Amino acid sequence: MTFKTIKYLLFILLTTSVTVSKGFAQDADWHERMRDLQYSPRYFGPNAFPIPELRSGRIGTRWEAELRGEYHAYEGDRTKDVYARAFIPVAEGRAGVEIGCVVYEYYNMTQETVEERHAAGRYWEEGAQGDILVSSFYQLLRSEKWADIMLEATLKTASGNRLADARYTDAATYWFDLNIGRYLYKSPDDRYSLRIQGLSGFYCWMTNDIVHRQNDAILYAAGISGVCRNFTWNADMAGFHGYKNNGDRPLQLRAKLNYEYRKNILSFRYGHGMKDRLYDSFSLAFIRCF
Repeated sequence: MTFKTIKYLLFILLTTSVTVSKGFAQDADWHERMRDLQYSPRYFGPNAFPIPELRSGRIGTRWEAELRGEYHAYEGDRTKDVYARAFIPVAEGRAGVEIGCVVYEYYNMTQETVEERHAAGRYWEEGAQGDILVSSFYQLLRSEKWADIMLEATLKTASGNRLADARYTDAATYWFDLNIGRYLYKSPDDRYSLRIQGLSGFYCWMTNDIVHRQNDAILYAAGISGVCRNFTWNADMAGFHGYKNNGDRPLQLRAKLNYEYRKNILSFRYGHGMKDRLYDSFSLAFIRCF
């Protein structure tokens, strides 16, 4: 073995050692930042803490399959995602099961947002996958004279990734709520109607705080909806109020417009974030009913 060959091997060994050391240093640095993550809506991505839907107190009687494209924006982050959902009615609408998930999310944060959230990086080339939501619904009362009351119980799994970038919490979340709705007006042929609706409940998620392992919140929403021939529309304000006051009090003003043709629904949504909900959200969805 020549002296030149020995120098070359030493150079490779030294370069590899530096690279490995740098990788360990980055891992250690990421774990230090992970301890500082704030498990609250203000300091995570737009899909980490979903605000429940206001469902007017009635469970649907048709099977539904939905594919939705969403765009969430604020000055520190731009997020695009694809959301999929399936709803299955049970016992002719007296109960129901729904499964939903963000199947792909692409994000691009500013360096200021990365530092504020103690994230590992601004984006991830492969994107992120979201948590799975499993919801069950039970019709407690169905009365056009009085009101419709529905119980919802939802579990959000810890299946989402990119905790390092503060996108998903890698921790379980659940909520319970009562949805209540009542007709203000309904035409005899059901082609025109106007409803008021609201919900109240309990929202809970696990955190990385070794003293307070979970955060509890009051869940609330109120709104109005209507039907005009093939169009349905909804407008509501919804949010939850955590007890820690560490960015855990999001509020969102939401509007939705649906157009249905032969069991095919085209749906447009807009959500304006307030308080600890930083994002404005836009979405376009296709829903197939069976």
